[in-house]
Amino acid sequence: MSTKFVYSFDEGNKEMRGLLGGKGANLAEMTNIGLPVPQGFTITTEACNDYYDNDHKIVDEIIKQIDEKLAQLEKEQGKKLGSDSNPLLVSVRSGAVFSMPGMMDTILNLGLNDTSVKGLIEATKNERFSYDSYRRFIQMFSDVAMEVPKYKFENVLDAYKEKNGYKFDTELTVEDLKGIVEDYKAIYKEAVGEDFPQDPKKQLMLSIEAVFRSWNNPRAIVYRKLNDIPGNLGTAVNIQSMVFGNMGQTSGTGVAFTRNPSTGENRLFGEYLINAQGEDVVAGIRTPQTIDTLKNEMPEIYDEFVKITHILEGHYKDMQDIEFTIENGRLFILQTRNGKRTAQAAINVVVDLVNDGVIDKEEAVMRIEPNQLDQLLHPTFDPKALKGADKLAKGLPASPGAATGRVYFYADDAVQHANAGEKVLLVRQETSPEDIEGMVSAEGILTARGGMTSHAAVVARGMGKCCVAGCGELRVDESSREIRVGDLVIKEGEFMSIDGSSGCVYLGQIPMTSVELSGSFGTFMSWVDEIRDMMVRTNADNPRDAKKAIEFGAEGIGLCRTEHMFFEEDRIPAVRKMILSETVEDRVKALESLLPFQREDFHGIFMAMEGRPCNIRLLDPPLHEFLPHDDASIEALASQMGIRPSELKKRVMDLDEFNPMLGHRGCRLAVTYPEICEMQSRAIAQGAIQAIKDGVDVHPEIMVPLIGTVNELKMLRPIIERCINEEIEKSGVKFDYTVGTMIEIPRACVTADEIAEVADFFSFGTNDLTQMGFGYSRDDAGKFLGEYVDKGILEKDPFQVLDQRGIGRLVEMAVKLGRGQKPELKLGICGEHGGEPSSVEFCYKQGLNYVSCSPFRVPIARLAAAQATVKKSKGNQHRDK
Repeated sequence: MSTKFVYSFDEGNKEMRGLLGGKGANLAEMTNIGLPVPQGFTITTEACNDYYDNDHKIVDEIIKQIDEKLAQLEKEQGKKLGSDSNPLLVSVRSGAVFSMPGMMDTILNLGLNDTSVKGLIEATKNERFSYDSYRRFIQMFSDVAMEVPKYKFENVLDAYKEKNGYKFDTELTVEDLKGIVEDYKAIYKEAVGEDFPQDPKKQLMLSIEAVFRSWNNPRAIVYRKLNDIPGNLGTAVNIQSMVFGNMGQTSGTGVAFTRNPSTGENRLFGEYLINAQGEDVVAGIRTPQTIDTLKNEMPEIYDEFVKITHILEGHYKDMQDIEFTIENGRLFILQTRNGKRTAQAAINVVVDLVNDGVIDKEEAVMRIEPNQLDQLLHPTFDPKALKGADKLAKGLPASPGAATGRVYFYADDAVQHANAGEKVLLVRQETSPEDIEGMVSAEGILTARGGMTSHAAVVARGMGKCCVAGCGELRVDESSREIRVGDLVIKEGEFMSIDGSSGCVYLGQIPMTSVELSGSFGTFMSWVDEIRDMMVRTNADNPRDAKKAIEFGAEGIGLCRTEHMFFEEDRIPAVRKMILSETVEDRVKALESLLPFQREDFHGIFMAMEGRPCNIRLLDPPLHEFLPHDDASIEALASQMGIRPSELKKRVMDLDEFNPMLGHRGCRLAVTYPEICEMQSRAIAQGAIQAIKDGVDVHPEIMVPLIGTVNELKMLRPIIERCINEEIEKSGVKFDYTVGTMIEIPRACVTADEIAEVADFFSFGTNDLTQMGFGYSRDDAGKFLGEYVDKGILEKDPFQVLDQRGIGRLVEMAVKLGRGQKPELKLGICGEHGGEPSSVEFCYKQGLNYVSCSPFRVPIARLAAAQATVKKSKGNQHRDK
């Protein structure tokens, strides 16, 4: 039996998303529950993958199934593709498994040619509408299927409007449109080398191939990487009979959300245009009306639409993004999908749904992408600074948040300047899918045209980018690279600020302030903490960062890097004296001057932790990092130390290393200079004792870095214990502490059973473990890792997302060996992978006690840990996306 590659809408359902794509599955589902859906059929994602497997060719079996479903559709509709009396026209739309708005291609009005346009006139008695549909089809087909640049057609359209003094496309006459059609066909012939295809079947097959190809267009690839969507899923293609919103004043088209996608407010939110097709709304070419005004213009249609939105949200148990068309006073639903929304809206929606009894807390936790929380954890404009700000204009508040940056008008420029370290605002007349990389790089997006459901607004909300759309007060001249507001001219590279929550646009830079994590966010995160059963700690080297992390829900410190304390300006002289000492006595003397600083550091951190556990890593980096290397700085330091510059230069050269990351660092420093280990151990103990005297409980975990053989730990642990126990005995203040190691060398993973005999805990340093496991220098790999990911050699940058198949197996081995030797061994991770959701889930599966990450990633890690718990309890019923 041959594979079924093509399904009518009434043959599928929402559970077939992987095969029919999100759009096809939802069209099938809406058909099944009796909603007014224009009928058609879906070509599966498997057919797309088959197309790529067969060298970009649609095989005969798939063509045969398409022909059968097309004949069935023609019979149902009583129309025929290409007919000269009552032609069937169809749309050809992509439909990926996961929503990718604007990233792939659509063709409307397919089936029109010089003959069928006359049939459409006869069937509709509307000549203007028929030629308007034909000119739209020629442009979309030429652009999508044959890659003829859109601007060539837009130039023709603009010329007709300018010549006749028209402001809107709707003012074009029948004669204008006939002339435009002929001009469009001439552009096609010049670009392609043959006449515009008159055979509707040829139009259809070329369009299906174009949608398959669009799965791998550059903007779709960028979007997939950005949203962690696998590249092997393919896209379905939906062939749907056309309904027309451009048939006059009783027709229209629109997009609506069942709730506000920026705030989550439970109120219908959307826009529509009278006498228009769908692309007019999202392209921002005409300014649409709000959905509320439909109540006055077409009250019956409005009431029917509201009823349908309630049915769809109740059926899918989530906020819906709905596309609709009104054809001669009759409502059709073209699409529904779970609506893209900001993080704030997403949380408000799930909290409302739980409170209303629609979903439970576990489902609510699974609904939020952990990385979405990043949108809520960063500053907004300082209200005090806003009072004196120079407000230029106000547009639509399309995606909340605030952004300040230098103005750039083209996506490529935004990417280039952002990569150079600049804060960038992307300013456009309106964005298009080709701008995706510039939108990713920008701090925020500002458009002169477009509405709340324009491309810029929808994509920005999905990314969590601040966006102000439709700011018509600004005259954006992309060719001259400037913005005019009255007499004021803002040139490329100048600073502007935008507020996506109010729609306000300001001149210059405005200071930011931090956000309040309360209300629905606090409620949601309390559910997260109820569910998860793995701890989340933070990487923090000072009390300020530690306090911020606690605000974000950290349950302790998983990595305190003591070398960061050494770089303070008032300590560097003593650190350098210690490094450059010729004798042990001189080194001990220099260390004694450092001890009070370190004691106060640890005391401050213990106080900030308020009894939570604190993992402190002993000195790790190579000593030469603390020394000057240019002649002028060496001479200045020699003068301070009272030695000859030549002597100091020789000492610096002696300490210099060819490969310092594999050299004299970590525990190797303590083996060579045990007095460093002694000073730090005493400082930890003294800081802990002072904190206890100040009324705070302490739980220090002392971590020895870079252990490669158990003998290193066997030598150093007794030194640490002796120093701490002497301080305890001297003070009479007792506290418990543990001694363990950071597992960051591959040899430590394969000998973890031996190391576990001497260690109380392991903390996986996956940054260095990745570096040594791959043989990639963290400092230099950026030069080629982007290419490796782009060319498919690596799926992800392994320094950002833990390489589970390679480095993960080293971790898995160390866990198994370590716990096999010592079942109660405490395990954690302190590399930045500890805040990356898929890596957190991996750590959970390995049985780690905690993950640790930077303060701003703590809420992300908490949610990822909760989701890992739910997946385990439900036997992985929830999908990863």
